Amino acid sequence: MIPARYAASRFPAKLMQDLVGKPVILRTYEAAVNTGLFQEVYVVTDSTIIYDTIVANGGKAIMSQKEHECGSDRIAEAVAAMDVDIIVNVQGDEPFTDRKSLAGVIEVFKDDPDKVIDLASLMTKITDWEEINNPNTVKVIVDNQSFALYFSRSPIPYPRDKNVATTYFKHKGIYAFRKSALMDFQKLPMLMLEATEKIEAIRYLEYGKKIKMVETNVTGIEIDTPEDLEKAIKVWK
Repeated sequence: MIPARYAASRFPAKLMQDLVGKPVILRTYEAAVNTGLFQEVYVVTDSTIIYDTIVANGGKAIMSQKEHECGSDRIAEAVAAMDVDIIVNVQGDEPFTDRKSLAGVIEVFKDDPDKVIDLASLMTKITDWEEINNPNTVKVIVDNQSFALYFSRSPIPYPRDKNVATTYFKHKGIYAFRKSALMDFQKLPMLMLEATEKIEAIRYLEYGKKIKMVETNVTGIEIDTPEDLEKAIKVWK
């Protein structure tokens, strides 16, 4: 499932921007399909422009019936009546989505016979202090079994002791859910921490859900700004 809002505060209509001959959202859809990992791939959107673009190019799309504040809510509505076990959320602004990373989050559930894990998601090491301090970059800290402890727009952990060899991880917005966890999400009200940070993954933690983080060295490019788009165009070419 690829949630796709037309509006975007930092870069309006970013998903319909041209990326070497095709809109960003179509590039992302095709990348997800081309992994060969999924029985079905859908774009879930509030926009007739995005819907028509995907369908006109032979893809599958679903129009949201309600207004939604986040991608998880949008996907939950779309899959409510579907007979599925695991749903993978691929962000619409990540046209460089790769098979290896997606396979990693899916594999988590194959190794979880007791169904302890509610979600799986991706993280990648970051070393650039500008990125570590950038509030647009969501950071994650994990326990010794790679379960998420917290997500934040602030640098976590805070480097009070500069002599400690600290590793920082960026959260990549790709999730794999058990359907039950996703359906719970839409029924649970937003709490203080999620409201403060504006990070939907925090809601799962606040309600005691277990999120297994999978490390990847594939960074890709998330298109949040016009500068990101220019970088993506250069890489694609």
